[in-house]
Amino acid sequence: MADITAGMVKDLRDKTGAGMMDCKKALAETAGDMEAAIDWLRAKGLASAAKKAGRTAAEGLVGVAVSGTKGAAVEVNSETDFVAKNEIFQGFVSTVTGLALATGADAAALANLPYPDSETSVAEKLTANIATIGEQQALRRTAILEVSQGVVAAYVHNAVVPGLGRIGVLVGLESAADAAVLEPLAKQIAMHVAAASPLALDEAGLDPALIERERAIAREKAAGSGKPADIIEKMIEGGVRKFAQESALITQLFVIDGKTKVGDVVAAAAKAAGTAITLKGFVRMQLGEGIEKQQSDFAAEVAAAAGL
Repeated sequence: MADITAGMVKDLRDKTGAGMMDCKKALAETAGDMEAAIDWLRAKGLASAAKKAGRTAAEGLVGVAVSGTKGAAVEVNSETDFVAKNEIFQGFVSTVTGLALATGADAAALANLPYPDSETSVAEKLTANIATIGEQQALRRTAILEVSQGVVAAYVHNAVVPGLGRIGVLVGLESAADAAVLEPLAKQIAMHVAAASPLALDEAGLDPALIERERAIAREKAAGSGKPADIIEKMIEGGVRKFAQESALITQLFVIDGKTKVGDVVAAAAKAAGTAITLKGFVRMQLGEGIEKQQSDFAAEVAAAAGL
């Protein structure tokens, strides 16, 4: 076997844009022959797949899965929303979501795990999918929610198939109450979370920097009111308090009835069940949030739509 050096791997990567591990494998398979290694990567579709890596992947699917008291959410991105309808892509997202649920791994660790029923890793399977489907794809993030007892419920908004869609939500209720009581409640709260987009479970969980930003906005609004300083300060604090209450899940008005706070809904359910019910936490994962597309990405979408 030829001695494969780091310099050879880097050289092949520079020429093809393929991943380091793929380049190393290509050189090993071709006894260190650079040109043959390039052809090997091209034959596998890995070189062309790597060239797509500079394009932004902001579409795709969010997957959610639940087993007993544990749930997982995973976001896998693609360049266009057409890929979300691809069965290969859907199968990958479903499989990886199940793997995240079983292992509790974050995205980085998940990428290195063996892909079920194959001889490749999750990352290698994703690379193969890029070559097959013809678009850049990325395993972006995962989240795990677990309670010691009770239920974790899942909800998918705009589902394309069961468990996969554009918004995935997990809600955990910790309680000794019967699952028949907890599951419908948790599902309704999950639907609320999808619609109301809370930023934290309670006011204490809100980012202090976000609160200060709202305080600055409220101060700017109040500055031109012409009111006394003490009144202005009350206006500022009132505005901040209103923002905090509307942003924290337990103090939001429940979208189901539009008048009861979520925390009060849970308390009423606990009273009816005769045992404590604690809203332990939630996960809300919306496809592509925080990703900014470049103008060239829209051109790629138009080309994909035209079959170019």
